[in-house]
Amino acid sequence: MSMMDRLRQMLKGHEAQAEKAVDGAGDAVDERTQGKYAGQVDTAQEKAKDQFRDQPPQ
Repeated sequence: MSMMDRLRQMLKGHEAQAEKAVDGAGDAVDERTQGKYAGQVDTAQEKAKDQFRDQPPQ
């Protein structure tokens, strides 16, 4: 079982909290970098959130 599979199992039922944590981490990075990498941070946040949402395997 891969690490992502284990994380998905642990976060099942707690997707809202996981998304909130991803948003908080991204906001912290934006603050520390004064928004210099805001576009890249937003992209990374969306990709991280997609990993935890219920989706069929691709």
